[in-house]
Amino acid sequence: MLGDSGYQSGQHRVDRIRTTARGTDERRPPTPEDRDPCVAHRSGRAMKVARFSLPDERPPGLDSPITVKAIKYSARVHVCVFKLTNGWIGSKWRIGAGFRKPVPTLLLEHAGRRSGKLYVTPVLYLRDGPNLVLAASQGGLPQNPQWFANLMAHPETRVHLRRERNRRVHARKATGEERAILWQRLVDIYSDFAKYAAWADREIPVVILASRDS
Repeated sequence: MLGDSGYQSGQHRVDRIRTTARGTDERRPPTPEDRDPCVAHRSGRAMKVARFSLPDERPPGLDSPITVKAIKYSARVHVCVFKLTNGWIGSKWRIGAGFRKPVPTLLLEHAGRRSGKLYVTPVLYLRDGPNLVLAASQGGLPQNPQWFANLMAHPETRVHLRRERNRRVHARKATGEERAILWQRLVDIYSDFAKYAAWADREIPVVILASRDS
């Protein structure tokens, strides 16, 4: 049959004789990738995903001044792009576990607890009915992010979602069983939160943003 003939012809090409570094001929047996292009595609995709995965161990220099500054400036760029595109770009987090399973991202306004200066920070979030849930992970750094302390001091604030700006919310810290349940759901949508908790060696606060517009 034509199909069999085509396969055998292709198989013959896979089994072709090649010359080794020693100058002798050696027949290479076909690999699964040779036999099935889909296997090669899946293998290549797995390698690509692995490249974007975060390590289990805490990276050296994670809390160095250079790293902290890089996180700070990348957040500023993120905010600018999000605002310019109304969330069309920047409303999904695609780093680490988010590469395969993008995580929704919002812009959080928070006032300095002492200065009163307004800041805007991109933060991953989970929807919980009408509420939005945040993890104060700070990428696994040992200290809580600035926005967490600011929200605890000034809980009335606003967030910006894709196609929805200026949602007014009230922030509060989740505790006890409520925190445990929400934390597991946060890890379910972004598994790297578990790695951040191990790197930070602290209990990562979970913040609930309840809408003030309803």
